[in-house]
Amino acid sequence: KEVTLLGQNVNSYGCGLEEKMEFADLLYRANSVAGIERIRFTTSHPKDVSDRLLQAIAECEKLCEHIHAPLQAGSNRILQRMNRNYSREHYLKLVERMRHYVPGVSITSDLIVGFPGETEEDFLETLDMVERVRFDAAFTFMYSQRSGTRAAEFAEQIPLEEKKQHLERLNRLQYQIATEINQELQGSIQEVLVEGPSKTNPQKLTSRTRSNRIVIFSGEKDLIGRLINVKITEAKTFSLFGEIFNE
Repeated sequence: KEVTLLGQNVNSYGCGLEEKMEFADLLYRANSVAGIERIRFTTSHPKDVSDRLLQAIAECEKLCEHIHAPLQAGSNRILQRMNRNYSREHYLKLVERMRHYVPGVSITSDLIVGFPGETEEDFLETLDMVERVRFDAAFTFMYSQRSGTRAAEFAEQIPLEEKKQHLERLNRLQYQIATEINQELQGSIQEVLVEGPSKTNPQKLTSRTRSNRIVIFSGEKDLIGRLINVKITEAKTFSLFGEIFNE
């Protein structure tokens, strides 16, 4: 029913192939495969998301309207130290392009606090980016040293307590935004792929929307593996709740 194309940077697909092909070409081909009803992909590096890729998402009916584009940090100084090869201004323009080509697209991200040398001003720039972009969801982390990396050798390592405080502040903001976005979906009808029993309540089923949101609802187990419509009746930070919708 659903296929996920996975790569550290899927935008680089085709490099080194004899046949000239971009990732967008692969998506168009996958969209034509019989039996596949949904296609997802991850991860797209923000530095080289092409208009053609965004156009493919808009044109291919099987492609889910969800893009995971890790920002990592909102400070240009920290992005440069991370060697990310893009700026906050570039990322904001990318978000504009995403929403232009795919209205209503779900945008998720990765964010790191406490990268060596990060100041309070740098951290506030990350919070500012979270407020500007309004991610549907984000995976948030504290930086930790990894031997063999340049960052591990940087002198300005951030104290653990400061990293914890910054992570708490970041999560508080992101959770508020995610809750607000999810609440806007209350009363809407969503197509979901039923994945199986809910981990938190095995008496209910868990499913996933095209925008990659979890929806919990009551239903028979023979629905597992099927695409159905549900009406959203309740919204929380990390999941939605609904009921089967029959027209």
